[in-house]
Amino acid sequence: MKKKLSIFLFFIKQNIEIVILVFSIILLMLLTQSYNYLKTIKKQNLYNILENIYFEKTVNFYFENLSPKYLNVSHKVTAGETLGKILLKYKVSNKEIQNITKALTKTNGIKNLKIGLTIEFVVDNSEEKVIELIFPLSRTSKIKLTRTSNKNLFESKEIITNLIKKTILKEGEIFQSLYKSATDLGIKPNLIVEFARIYGFQVDFQRDIKKNDSFQIVYEIYQTDEGKVYEHGNILYANLILQGQQNHLYYFNEKNNKGHYDKNGKSIQKALMKTPINGARLSSRFGMRKHPISGFNKMHKGTDFAATKGTPIMASGDGVITSAKWCGGGGNCIKIKHNSVYTTLYAHMLKFAVGIKSGVRVKQGRVIGYVGSTGMSTGPHLHYEVIVNGKKIDSQKLKLPSGKILSGNNRKLFEISRIKTDVLISELVTQP
Repeated sequence: MKKKLSIFLFFIKQNIEIVILVFSIILLMLLTQSYNYLKTIKKQNLYNILENIYFEKTVNFYFENLSPKYLNVSHKVTAGETLGKILLKYKVSNKEIQNITKALTKTNGIKNLKIGLTIEFVVDNSEEKVIELIFPLSRTSKIKLTRTSNKNLFESKEIITNLIKKTILKEGEIFQSLYKSATDLGIKPNLIVEFARIYGFQVDFQRDIKKNDSFQIVYEIYQTDEGKVYEHGNILYANLILQGQQNHLYYFNEKNNKGHYDKNGKSIQKALMKTPINGARLSSRFGMRKHPISGFNKMHKGTDFAATKGTPIMASGDGVITSAKWCGGGGNCIKIKHNSVYTTLYAHMLKFAVGIKSGVRVKQGRVIGYVGSTGMSTGPHLHYEVIVNGKKIDSQKLKLPSGKILSGNNRKLFEISRIKTDVLISELVTQP
């Protein structure tokens, strides 16, 4: 026995490296099996926990409580919306809406829901109730409702934003377009549209404006004490210098004669604007032409103005919209009856402006839609028609009736107003 043990030990000693290697392999296999076994047990235990209904309820409870208790909403009012519809959209209960309506009725605020203004409110998600609501009466006046300790009542408070009126003078040369030059000077797009509307009765902004022509504009802005601009007021003075020729226009703010007049007291406003779009290119005239899609020669009973998609289109005169719908090959169309003589049509629109529909009365220069390429069209443009006594005529050759001329006491008041404006311009020019 001792001899066998000695031989075994001698064998191990002589082959120690092989023995260690074999032993290591066996140990590794045992450890691997143990690890896999423990891993399987832990995995099964985890599955058992996840499938446990009490664990599931606990997880759901904590995740539900992680969602915000209060929802802060800032909602811009669009056409056709009511306060009730807006609140329902954010899951406010009908009973709560009745409480809010009742509180606003006491302040006479509920009747003043205006398109474009913003309603702000905070909703308690757990109770579907409004904690606070700010209802805009105008850009400078708001009603703030705050829930009281009595959960069904609100405390109301009117918030007035004090605005400071400031007069601004801007002037510059036109290198590419009026729009580009004006925006480079920091003039807001809506003010540029108004400027174009004023001159739209006598100027074709595509053909009449040349490089190095220039302009001046004096207008009002309303801003807060911190300098934030809320809105612009009237254009008090405008001058479009075309090929060296001055075209002065003054704003006259007197009862039934409000508007812009030249230096002689003649109103710039005519029955229809010369072009209902700013910065467009006259791409197809009135008359016989080869239709770009059908390929046949036919009478083109309108004027086409090529412009960038989305360019605003204005009503060329006061009137009532008799149609605002899809009209086949004309795509999205609007038809306006101005009086017993004049009717205008606008076709291939991308879309209609907010609030534009059949039966709506529009003022001259109001944006009614945007340039598109709907219907039978090869590219973005406005197809514009003028109909006189039921007959379609060339809008570019139309002789429009002149605006009124101030007389008597109104003329004297205008002269005083014009002189004051000239003095104001002198003061603005000399300011650093």
